[in-house]
Amino acid sequence: MPNSLEIKVGNILRERGLKLALAESCTGGLLGSRITDVPGSSEYFPGGVVAYAYEAKAELLGVSWDTLNTKGAVSRETVLEMARGVRDAMKADISVAVSGIAGPGGGTSEKPVGTTWIGLVTEEGEFAQLFHFSSGDREKNKSLAVDAALQLLLDYLQND
Repeated sequence: MPNSLEIKVGNILRERGLKLALAESCTGGLLGSRITDVPGSSEYFPGGVVAYAYEAKAELLGVSWDTLNTKGAVSRETVLEMARGVRDAMKADISVAVSGIAGPGGGTSEKPVGTTWIGLVTEEGEFAQLFHFSSGDREKNKSLAVDAALQLLLDYLQND
């Protein structure tokens, strides 16, 4: 773990005095778990929200029902609204949101298992990226989504 993504992210957040908030759906808290595996992470991680159902996304994170009903939970629009909502709720500088189809069921031809959106929101702007993990294994897809979210965050922090 000495050079793990969560340690690299944590070091940069701590050095810059930034706060990170998370909104998770398909990862079910795994991303927050990885962040909090790092001793001292409370310095830069006030918390996160695991919002799995539409109701939780709408009520806890402020995702609009229109977005959920027209774009679906696994969409660019939804992860950005999730990230905005958790950033505001936690009064954080940076937020990351993840929503995807972990599998083994639940996929469609338009959004097969492994389809995952990751959003990042800061005061300076918003960014979302689509990933397609080819594993049909639920735990593997969750782990790949967490790695992708941490790498996306690290890339942002290193290029900021």
